[in-house]
Order: sequence, then structure tokens, then C-alpha cells
Amino acid sequence: MQDIINFIVQTVGAWGYAGIFFMMFLESSFFPFPSEVVMIPAGYLAQKGEMSFFIAFFIGVAGSLAGAIFNYYLCYFFGRNLIIKYGKYIGINEEKMQKFEAFFNKHGEVSTFTCRLIPGIRQYISLPAGLAKMNMFRFCLYTTLGAAIWVFILMVLGYYVGENEELIKEYLHIITIMLLVAVAIIIGIYFYIIKRKNASK
Repeated sequence: MQDIINFIVQTVGAWGYAGIFFMMFLESSFFPFPSEVVMIPAGYLAQKGEMSFFIAFFIGVAGSLAGAIFNYYLCYFFGRNLIIKYGKYIGINEEKMQKFEAFFNKHGEVSTFTCRLIPGIRQYISLPAGLAKMNMFRFCLYTTLGAAIWVFILMVLGYYVGENEELIKEYLHIITIMLLVAVAIIIGIYFYIIKRKNASK
């Protein structure tokens, strides 16, 4: 694992900001590539002075948004049949797609924000948003906000923890639990506001 981490740190360092954008694009689109192995090393390189923290942050968010838009338009123009047909090659089957759609339909457009904070789901929530033809401005806004929070957390971890794999795992586990709780609270507040609006009509 340490060799893999060193390789990714070297790769991100060698490719620079273009590498961050490309890898985060993949992570946020059709390829299940973990953002942790990109943005944590980027934070570490920023701590060493080999990269600008803020430029790496904005590039990471931009890559995430670009990948999400790719997924959005993939479903917007070609529908779910294309995803079901070829999704099996990247771990998406009919059952998973139904779960993504059910989550989006149940929790509404705010799920494009909250799901960006949930590992294993964030890169796929763009698919049902595209199927539903969600308003592009709101989609980009919610996606950017969610991606920014996650990218910032990963970079801060890399900046302060560096190459300490055990600490990264420990903190990432704790942060993930905290984010899941935050997501539940946000969804609860969202539906409370919607309910009050409907009641006042």
C-alpha cells in the first residue's frame, strides 16, 4: 500500500494540476476511481511547497464538476438503457441503477449535493439527475458545493497528516461517519422547509 501511495504522489506531482483534473474527472464520471488517492497526495504536495493548495483545490473541484456533467449528459441524451447495457463493465447493474434513481426521486435535487459527501455514491448521483433532466444551473451549483467540501477535507487531511496511512484511514473513517450524519440532517431540514412552503400555499 505504501508503494501505491508513493506512486500516486509521484504521479500527481509529475502531472501537476492537469493530472489532478484528469483523475478527478475520472473519479466523478463513469470510472470508479477513488478521489482519496488524488486529493490527499495533492494536499501533501501542497504542504511540501510543491503545489499551491488553493489552485489544486479549485482544479480538483473543476475536475469533479466536469466528470459529473459528463455523466449528466450521458443519461440526458442516451437514457438509462445505455447505462444498463455498458454499466456492467464499471460495476453498475440494473439493481444499483434503480437504487440511485430511487434515492434521487425520494430526496429530490438536494441529493446531488448531499451524495457528493457519501463514498460509493457521489460519482453516480449525476446519472438519475440527467435522466430527470434536472435544471443545469442547480445541478452545477449543488454538485460544486458538495465536491468542494469533500475535496477540501481530503486536501486538509493530506496537508496535515501527510504519508501517515494509519492516521489517514482513522480520520477518514471518522469524517465519513460525521458526513453521513450531516447528510441526514441536511435532508431533514430540506424536507422540513419544503413541507412548510407547501403548507403555506
